[in-house]
Amino acid sequence: MPLQVSDYSWQQTKTAVFLSLPLKGVCVRDTDVFCTENYLKVNFPPFLFEAFLYAPIDDESSKAKIGNDTIVFTLYKKEAAMWETLSVAGVDKEMMQRIREKSILQAQERAKEATEAKAAAKREDQKYALSVMMKIEEEERKKIEDMKENERIKATKELEAWKECQRKAEEQKKIQKEEKLCQKEKQIKEERKQLKYKTSTRNSASRNLAPKGRNSENIFTEKLKEDSIPAPRTVGSIKINFTPRVFPTALRESQVAEEEEWLHKQAEARRAMNTDIPELCDLKEEEKNPEWLKDKGNKLFATENYLAAINAYNLAIRLNNKMPLLYLNRAACHLKLKNLHKAIEDSSKKFCSLEGIECQASESKLSHHIPCDLHVYIQMA
Repeated sequence: MPLQVSDYSWQQTKTAVFLSLPLKGVCVRDTDVFCTENYLKVNFPPFLFEAFLYAPIDDESSKAKIGNDTIVFTLYKKEAAMWETLSVAGVDKEMMQRIREKSILQAQERAKEATEAKAAAKREDQKYALSVMMKIEEEERKKIEDMKENERIKATKELEAWKECQRKAEEQKKIQKEEKLCQKEKQIKEERKQLKYKTSTRNSASRNLAPKGRNSENIFTEKLKEDSIPAPRTVGSIKINFTPRVFPTALRESQVAEEEEWLHKQAEARRAMNTDIPELCDLKEEEKNPEWLKDKGNKLFATENYLAAINAYNLAIRLNNKMPLLYLNRAACHLKLKNLHKAIEDSSKKFCSLEGIECQASESKLSHHIPCDLHVYIQMA
């Protein structure tokens, strides 16, 4: 239980009360002061000071100064009058509790009001800052739009000026062209006049010298026309033939061998696809590809369905018997099923296709191509 402090001193004027309270060696940081208009409490453990004030005070303008192991309070009165005592006399415990609770409620309400006022002030500041930012952004946007408009007007004027220059140049070219045409027409007229004058003079001379009749005159005039008018140009056509080519790219000598090999393989694949194999009747076009059948057999081998895998490899070999991996994979399936002779036969076919060895039916001639241990793990290709 805290110890009540009674050795304090106080003085007053009509407007203020001066209260001096000793701290008794307690650290200033451990001191807690609570003040309302009718209640004052100072808690500095293990000591406690409480005062139920004689009259209301202005707690907002009141002050507290701590120094020299003492707290000095300056309490300003709401009404200018002299107090008979610092605390109200004859206060029982219930009244004290009511005053304490009332003071706490007043303090909470005041703190709430201060918090709301602070929040309202903060909102107003935010609104003001937002409005200022919006105004600045609006000014910046307007400035940018003005710059864009000025640039657009400038570009439009430059474009119009360029169009005007182009139009003037076109007009100038047109005028020059018309002048050239007029000059040519004048030259043609002059030439026609000269030619007409020459023909007329020649005709008159021929009449005076040796008139030979209408036929000779016509022959002479026709020769003049033939000499003055050039013959028309002959019309012809040129035929161009291109060498047919399968590939869309240009022909290169370095790739001729590769292209021929690819075309050969494609022809073999088409011939294999067009063979009359009964098993191919119910298959799709993509399922008739040996590569697709090989992948299907590999998947069946992975699920330990060796018989189905052998069927897939058999059909792929019938379509294309020049793929060594088909024989090797089928040999692996036979090895899993303990069909050792068939495994040896497929392995020998695989080695023959790889090394160019002529395969024999006898197992004695092929035994040197087969591994001794048939139980070695075979990795699917």
